[in-house]
Amino acid sequence: AASRPLYFILDDNFYYRSMRYEVYQLARKYSLSFCQLFLECPLEWCLQRNRLRSHPLPDQTIYLMARKIERPDLENNAWEKNSLILKSFECTLEDNLQIIHLLANALENPVKPNEENTEEKEVDRAICAASTVHQADQTFRRVISQTMKDAKDKKVCPSEMKSLAEELGKLKAEFLEDLRQGSHLKNQIYQQNSDPVTSITSSFQYEAINVVNKYI
Repeated sequence: AASRPLYFILDDNFYYRSMRYEVYQLARKYSLSFCQLFLECPLEWCLQRNRLRSHPLPDQTIYLMARKIERPDLENNAWEKNSLILKSFECTLEDNLQIIHLLANALENPVKPNEENTEEKEVDRAICAASTVHQADQTFRRVISQTMKDAKDKKVCPSEMKSLAEELGKLKAEFLEDLRQGSHLKNQIYQQNSDPVTSITSSFQYEAINVVNKYI
């Protein structure tokens, strides 16, 4: 009997294009199929849905996500052409048919192994730059997580923990924007170090400590 197709569904925000590109590179490496389903949702709906969760995130987190999320660019990125953008607050029969077509098309057209392609190399370089922001974002998240744990261990009260989380989230957003724009004015370490993620992380840790010290 013929084997059934095997699907790997990666259900996440993947808000930076570089996050999704890493998955595409794996598909290309192993000649697998690749497609993207991007669900659009009005910001107000996102806020309402978040508030209904058992453990809602701060509204500021939703605002930041809405600001930095990167939609698939079907026209300019060849690797994103096999993508479908739907409105997540609607669910129609036509939407279901489009999803089925997306999956079928992906199965019929697996990604070809990498070939010598100047245009593709330029895309890789651009994605690499975006990946630096992605790496910094992940590192900042770990720093914030550890900082919050330390604050909790030092018996910071719940109301102040919430304020601390919001302040650290705002600090993270500022540093990422600073890195994205290439502005190094407030980060002297970054100017002197060839590794932007390592250097800006050092500066972020320093600023995070200053923030948490106000609550201890």
